[in-house]
Amino acid sequence: MLLRLLLLLCAPLCEPTVSLELFLTASPSHPVEGNPVTLTCKIQPPPQKSDVQLQFLFFRNGQTLGSGWSTSPELQIATVRREDSGYYWCETQTLKPIASWRTQINVQRVPVSDVNLKTKPPEGQVMEGDKLVLICSVANGTGSITFFWYKGTLGLNLATKNQRSLTAEFEIPAVQENDTESYYCAADNGYGPSPSGLVSVTVRVPVSQPILTLTAPRVQAMVGDVVELHCEAFRGSPPILYQFYHEDVTLGHRLAPSGGRASFNLSLTAEHSGSYSCEANNGVGDQHSEVVTLNITVPIQDRGNLQDRRDRLTSGVIEGMLCALGAAMMTLILCYWLKRKIGRRPPRNPPRSPPRSVPQEPKYLNSPSPVQPKPVYENVNVVHGDDIYSLVYHIQQEQESAAVGPPRTHVENKVPSDIYSRLKKANDTDVDYEDAM
Repeated sequence: MLLRLLLLLCAPLCEPTVSLELFLTASPSHPVEGNPVTLTCKIQPPPQKSDVQLQFLFFRNGQTLGSGWSTSPELQIATVRREDSGYYWCETQTLKPIASWRTQINVQRVPVSDVNLKTKPPEGQVMEGDKLVLICSVANGTGSITFFWYKGTLGLNLATKNQRSLTAEFEIPAVQENDTESYYCAADNGYGPSPSGLVSVTVRVPVSQPILTLTAPRVQAMVGDVVELHCEAFRGSPPILYQFYHEDVTLGHRLAPSGGRASFNLSLTAEHSGSYSCEANNGVGDQHSEVVTLNITVPIQDRGNLQDRRDRLTSGVIEGMLCALGAAMMTLILCYWLKRKIGRRPPRNPPRSPPRSVPQEPKYLNSPSPVQPKPVYENVNVVHGDDIYSLVYHIQQEQESAAVGPPRTHVENKVPSDIYSRLKKANDTDVDYEDAM
């Protein structure tokens, strides 16, 4: 009886001592940043008695994980980061606390790749004064990513942002003309920055009012001079299309691909006096210049030509009327002349008529003033072509003294003197007389 009692008292001391060990495992063993990880604490050998309640506690780099002691041998980390890399272990409590061996866990980070830059508005076309957004994105990459934005090929840093995201934005509230440039971005999550490609941004600027200038070879432009018209808009996105006008009539157009000014040469004529203007248009808006007046000196010999050209229509009408009237008048005159000629013309080649007998004049005695012979005219009707001849003769008388003898009439040159007068028509209106003895 006494022996039995001694065995009962010594039983706990006589049982063999069992060594317990804890092991910590991670699943997956090489976790990737951003993914979940499960930590499991295992005791070896497992406890024989089911009524023994064990509690577990997890550590990382000496810091407690979770909410403290837990009856679950597992701890779930929903998302690990690269910063979560380190040494992990666990502890349990039985008759005395037992700690596991330390396990190193390295969280893998995925480097950024396929960095891309986009703009809003798209295609990098933005109006002056509007907002421009530069969007930098990566196709792959884990962890905290640092984004950089640069302007120009030399890489002027505009902004830097660090965030756990695959996309970041940089905004320019109101762009100016000097913001027309090439842009790019870069992203880095610990493996070095990875740049994007260049993206061109064009700030569209409406053209300003152009200025028109006229350059002539002399102070006073003259007909024949070549005048150069210059049109220039000092602000405006290229290309710029210039139109040149004279009295609102288009003379021509010139394109300035890189902006600046354009020129147009004009050879002056008398009609080029007047007002000139130009227009600039770059697709964003158009502007008209102020009017410039050009006065052209016309030489005297050219003024008559100019006046003739201006009155050409009127002159043509007047000349036509005068020609018609002249033709009518010539017709009337010709008809009148033919009528007179037909009425006066005798039969063809008529014989010459003998001169008529001249009646004897009574003799005058003791006449203090003897009567002068009077000419006698007779149309002999001699026609030769268009010439008409007339006969003119006179009687010559002599008086003798009454003492010599009885009074008598002495007529000498009994054949009367013939005087032919040829009538010649001139211009159908005037008659010239040409005498022949």
